[in-house]
Amino acid sequence: MRFKLYISLLIFIALLCGPGIAGAEGPLTLGIHPFLPATELVDRFTPLAEYLGRRIGKPIVIDIAKDYTEHIDKTGNNKVDIAFMGPVSYVRLVEKYGKKPVLARLEITGKPTFMGAIITAKDSGIKKLTDLKGKRFAFVDPESTMGHLVPRCMLLEAGIDVKDFAMSKFVYNHHNVALGVLAGDFDAGAVKEDVYYEYEKRGIRALAWTPPISEHVFVTGSHLPKETVTALREALLQLKDDKEGKAIMLRIQENLTGIVPAVDGDYDNLRTILKKLEKIGVQP
Repeated sequence: MRFKLYISLLIFIALLCGPGIAGAEGPLTLGIHPFLPATELVDRFTPLAEYLGRRIGKPIVIDIAKDYTEHIDKTGNNKVDIAFMGPVSYVRLVEKYGKKPVLARLEITGKPTFMGAIITAKDSGIKKLTDLKGKRFAFVDPESTMGHLVPRCMLLEAGIDVKDFAMSKFVYNHHNVALGVLAGDFDAGAVKEDVYYEYEKRGIRALAWTPPISEHVFVTGSHLPKETVTALREALLQLKDDKEGKAIMLRIQENLTGIVPAVDGDYDNLRTILKKLEKIGVQP
């Protein structure tokens, strides 16, 4: 009698609680591109994974791709359930695999877009982009949005290709670009917005600003149930509304002020830029 009562109680609890929103098959995965060492990324994103897991009633584990290409392919092939992506990677994802459900994008210091600058020394005498012909130019990395791709397109539109420089070089760090210009190793270079403001008082000035580009984005695999996608989106958008959420955002990035709505069209201007670069054989 007691055994039957025990079984009945277990069945009642199961029916009352039901499965988690995402279903009953194992934990979900949050895929992240390797823009920092894996241990640091796990540290930064674990609180978010735990928070989202509680919101959907299912554990979420972190998956760090070995490189950007693997991250795009895992997301495109639904090998990860949720993905945090840079803007260029997101555009490449949609080009190769089609649209995925967009959850939200980052808001940094109150803005869901970011910019970069082509810089020179304050006393360089360089006044406009066309003055850079025959000069020495520093880029960050071939795959850098603001340290190469967007500024490269701006230079092309001004009639300048890399062959027009006396010398151009990838120095693999935004700070290295700024320091190289300040030291006189380069006449100009490309940096992201926050690095520009960090070094502005030390003697650099903006020769030209890039157009604003939509920030990093969260997407899901196309295999997730709609109710799971909705729950994840709502959870992300509500992060800035309470103390725990603000602490989670601070852990990810110090100047992250919110995670805000996003749609695929937010990345159309970046698509246009990348297509212009493809025509001359430049691809990240």
